[in-house]
Amino acid sequence: MPTKSLTAPIETDLPEDAAPTQQDDSHEGVARATGVLALGNIASRILGLVREIVLTNLFGASAAVDAFKVAVIVPKALYDLLIGGHVNSAIIPVLSEVATVSGRDELWRLVSVLLSMITAVLALLVLVLELFAPQIVELVSSGAAPQTLALAADLLRLTAPALLFLSMFAILSGTLYALRSFTWPAFAGVVFNGGIVVVSLLFAPLPQFQVMLSAGALPLWAIARPDSGITVVALGWLFGALAQLLLQMPGLRGARLRVTIHWRHPAVRRIIALYIPVMFSLILDTLVIRTFSYNLASQTGEGSIAYMDWATTLIQFPHGLIATAISIAILPTLARQAAVVEREGITAFKDTLGLGLRLATTLILPATVGLFVLAVPIVALLFQHGAFTAQDTTITAEALRLYLIGLPFATIDLLLVYAFYARQDTLTPALVGLFSLILYMVVAVVLFPYFGLFSLMIADSTKHIIHAAVSAFLLWRRMDGFGQQRLLVTVGKTGLASAVMGLTAYLAVPLLTARLGGDSLIQELLLVGISGGLSLLVFFGLAALLRIQELRWLAGLLKQRLLR
Repeated sequence: MPTKSLTAPIETDLPEDAAPTQQDDSHEGVARATGVLALGNIASRILGLVREIVLTNLFGASAAVDAFKVAVIVPKALYDLLIGGHVNSAIIPVLSEVATVSGRDELWRLVSVLLSMITAVLALLVLVLELFAPQIVELVSSGAAPQTLALAADLLRLTAPALLFLSMFAILSGTLYALRSFTWPAFAGVVFNGGIVVVSLLFAPLPQFQVMLSAGALPLWAIARPDSGITVVALGWLFGALAQLLLQMPGLRGARLRVTIHWRHPAVRRIIALYIPVMFSLILDTLVIRTFSYNLASQTGEGSIAYMDWATTLIQFPHGLIATAISIAILPTLARQAAVVEREGITAFKDTLGLGLRLATTLILPATVGLFVLAVPIVALLFQHGAFTAQDTTITAEALRLYLIGLPFATIDLLLVYAFYARQDTLTPALVGLFSLILYMVVAVVLFPYFGLFSLMIADSTKHIIHAAVSAFLLWRRMDGFGQQRLLVTVGKTGLASAVMGLTAYLAVPLLTARLGGDSLIQELLLVGISGGLSLLVFFGLAALLRIQELRWLAGLLKQRLLR
């Protein structure tokens, strides 16, 4: 029997002899793309966690790690500002339209122009970073100690060229997404994080006396390195950026790309016009909000920036797995549906967006609740080894829980923002973003005397809640409603199942802790594995009882694919 379509109403099965509609094919295409992207995100996030575990084990919550974070955030922030924001807001929608309307020859011509432009412009910017590294790191983290700033400047000179590699990767991956080729971009993060881990473990210097004292007692990866070894991690970051760029090449076989000095193309002007509002909001986010957050965090003590980053790394796991995967999977389809608009187009657009919202809700709520309840044992399992202490675990887990309050809203909000982008409207999300960023700063400043570092996490969750609410209202008005998508039913059923799951985990953790005892790696793994596994069984049992259709549809589609 064919798998169930998620076009509303979702309870209605297709007749046995019914031919799949074009929208059914689109939904299955979205599901397949989501699966590939989710798999890539799982692998990437796991290696991202491994990267942070390696960093914490080798260097702990030290000034060296703070210096490395600053050296990485500068090229990353510039990438997000100049190129990264283009990919989803302008590049994928415009390239999707060009590929649909004008064909691949025109697509390759446009991509050649984009690659030539960014190579010329960003090569000059990298040179500026090399020359003015000390002044730049002082601007980003003025509250840090002088020796930390000096180390950060040296590390920035190593990471700066990654800006060029990251930007070229963005153009090529955006091209593949526009062509609905998801595999190579999906696994770029795996290569990036894996490169950092391999280089760090192989080349970070070992203190000789510790090797002698620890022989036979500790594995080499668990031995703390001197602060100077952080230089190798910076080189690993550069290597990872280059490796993920090269990974895209097999997907571009047959592409007719060339260097060109003729940068005039009507689509380039459209990309720039779409990106101006996004750039404005990203300037606030990367150059004002991140600087504001890092400076405020640095006033709360050594290692505070690292605590923020470790909690953010854990948040990015479910967010990347669910929100990013689903959003990128539906964006090319939404853009194509928007490009052929009229009345039929808006109906298909609503159905595709509704599919994404329901799938995201069904997956993000249990992930949020589970991570919230199991925050301490998960942080301890992943990080509390080597130089990372129990106090570091407590602070990181508290930061994580405060971030998690806003995670479901951030997930839904990302899909809503991508819906605006698919309609080639970047101004509305930018204005909503401006309002929410101002709110973030106000909340953080007001709460800082009372909550210190944690005021930043509270402000972040507040920002996501407000942004999602405003975006949903405006998009609902623009589209004259979302159609019969049964969103509230999905939220209610999934919320109930997630709450019972969370209660199960809450009761299981102290019982298992008393039963298992100790704090060895095996005991920590058993604590997280047993409590997490039991909670998942409860959730899926309730999901079956409550007939959560999205999970049944995904299971049916997976079964159908495996039996082919």
